[in-house]
Amino acid sequence: ESPQRQNMVEKGNPFIVGVLILGNIIILVRRFGGLGSSGVHAPCGPPQQGLTSSLLFSPLPNPKYLVLMLIVYIFECASCITSYTHRDFVVSNHRMVTKQMLTFYAAPTAQGRELTRMWDRIMMEQQCCGATGPLDWVNHTSTFRSFYPEGLAPWPFLCCKRDANFVILSPEGCRVGHVDYINTKGCFEHIENAVNSYTWGISWFGFAILMFTCPVMLLAMYHYTTL
Repeated sequence: ESPQRQNMVEKGNPFIVGVLILGNIIILVRRFGGLGSSGVHAPCGPPQQGLTSSLLFSPLPNPKYLVLMLIVYIFECASCITSYTHRDFVVSNHRMVTKQMLTFYAAPTAQGRELTRMWDRIMMEQQCCGATGPLDWVNHTSTFRSFYPEGLAPWPFLCCKRDANFVILSPEGCRVGHVDYINTKGCFEHIENAVNSYTWGISWFGFAILMFTCPVMLLAMYHYTTL
């Protein structure tokens, strides 16, 4: 996965939210704006005209523009539906997350380093280990195992319990898997909740915009076809 997709596990990614808001603002401005000779100026006139007047008395749009509006609207619907349906694919499939972790964690590539930093941060902040638990690193073949023998490091030391100063309580106890010195909880629950929250927010935001723009688009098409 690319670094951009890896960031999906973070709640409220400001870049993605900003792009979505900017895109929808542009679409709304284009739908509400007048279409003069330049095709880009906003509606103007006396304040009492309002949105309805600017929509009804602006020059008639080109039929191609109405078709383009419909196509954009369909793609917006598809993106919302895809976001919601793929949520189930990610949050219900811990095997996919486990496979990605085992494949890229500790890999000496740009993608591997990025994914390693992400997993290190999650395991440190959430006090968890692996996707479903420490045994993920023992029961499966992994890139991490090719660099660190099981006798030296059965699992990453980010799985070890730490004190208030983030110092490992007992490296040897963590190495042998003592429950008092290793985090036994998997990280998939945190990833599941983060992806679930992110996709729900994106989906409902998109559907809210669609519900608002649908009557405007239908009114514009009706106005064009009846004049």
